[in-house]
Amino acid sequence: MSGRPTGDDPARTLIDLKEVSKRYEGGDTAGTAGGAGRAVLGDLSLQVRPGEALAVLGPSGSGKSTLLNLMAGLDRPTAGSVTVDGLRVDTMSETAAARYRRSRIGMVFQFFHLLDDLTALDNVLLPARLAGAPRAEAADRAARLLDRLGVARHAAAHPGRLSGGERQRVAVARALMNRPPLLLADEPTGALDSASAADVRALLRELNADGQTIVLVTHDLSLAEACATRTIELVDGRIVHDAPTAVAR
Repeated sequence: MSGRPTGDDPARTLIDLKEVSKRYEGGDTAGTAGGAGRAVLGDLSLQVRPGEALAVLGPSGSGKSTLLNLMAGLDRPTAGSVTVDGLRVDTMSETAAARYRRSRIGMVFQFFHLLDDLTALDNVLLPARLAGAPRAEAADRAARLLDRLGVARHAAAHPGRLSGGERQRVAVARALMNRPPLLLADEPTGALDSASAADVRALLRELNADGQTIVLVTHDLSLAEACATRTIELVDGRIVHDAPTAVAR
């Protein structure tokens, strides 16, 4: 159930950030820790290969979520370049960035962001519908993803009737719907109880073992240790630690 296209050369670079800086020029802007014009990221360079599971650690205000937003094309660097899957994300128009996210990025958030008026199945189907995929083919894939992630029995249920762990599994299925090369996860266990968090940790580890490239932002060292093949730590917008992680498979 990998999101990585077949035939990828594992030696190539999927994500390439070169001398990236990000500065917000005024007010209280998301990703800053106060101070107009504060540099959130400073001359950061980072490469991620296909099949890696990269955990990004660091204190609040260190630039973790900003880094994820730059990879997703939700924000633009003040300087430097952001290339993902061969595309210069930092130079895209808003329309091109939306297409890029729809086809090449799966996103999982702390608070799920499922649509309450849609069933679990329809939430998972949404990215395929936006991409114009044939309905029968999309419905089959959505059903298989829900089954693969252990929530097929909840296909007709609305998110409000699901546990936190079940909602996160539906959110992961939605993120994988269009077979993205890259899965971005922002504090994916932050809103879960310990049992549900353990389930999501196991799920992310299994997805990566199946070839899915993952970048996850977390404060949770146990999540990084359980899921990541590599960990970086940010402090004041700079990488201060970058090392492989021994992940038990």
